[in-house]
Amino acid sequence: MTRRLRRECPWDREQDARSIVPHTVEEAYELADAANQDDTEAMVDELGDVLFQVLFLSLLLEERGEGDLAAVAESCAAKLIRRHPHIYGDRDLETAGEVLAQWEEIKRDVEGTGDREPLEGLPENLPSLLYARKVLRRIDPKGSAGETKPGSPAADPAERDEAERLVGELLLEAVKASRSLGVDPELALRQATQRLAR
Repeated sequence: MTRRLRRECPWDREQDARSIVPHTVEEAYELADAANQDDTEAMVDELGDVLFQVLFLSLLLEERGEGDLAAVAESCAAKLIRRHPHIYGDRDLETAGEVLAQWEEIKRDVEGTGDREPLEGLPENLPSLLYARKVLRRIDPKGSAGETKPGSPAADPAERDEAERLVGELLLEAVKASRSLGVDPELALRQATQRLAR
């Protein structure tokens, strides 16, 4: 179907990776919204849209002779196996925090991300909150890796809910303040994160 659309649809014929990726991002947000609302029917629909984006972008790689859907799937499988030695190897891990710490270790030591600058390869066009979180994780892996420690709010579901409520309220107050000052909060956070990164 994807190949036929690429051949016969004037709009699909005109697309390249740069022109189609904004649609990919939009579909990912629509899928996230369906998941957040726990809307199964919408999730099925949006997963189909995201799958089409994967198929279409893989076809674009194939047309350039630089890969195809099989190469994408093989790369994904190899990465998942490499990053899960507690499943496919001989490591024993008990907690999600241990898995996250191992994930970062493998990215750094096995995949060579430890040899580059901490922020190298980090997309700057991420939404500012996600961008800030990733910058902080890269700058201070131990302090922001998301590891659940005994006694931390994340270790107790009730305390975690309260922590999330508190952080949400703080962020909402920051947005209210930005409105009263006539400042775009997305831009302000991005610029503050970029200053920190420098």
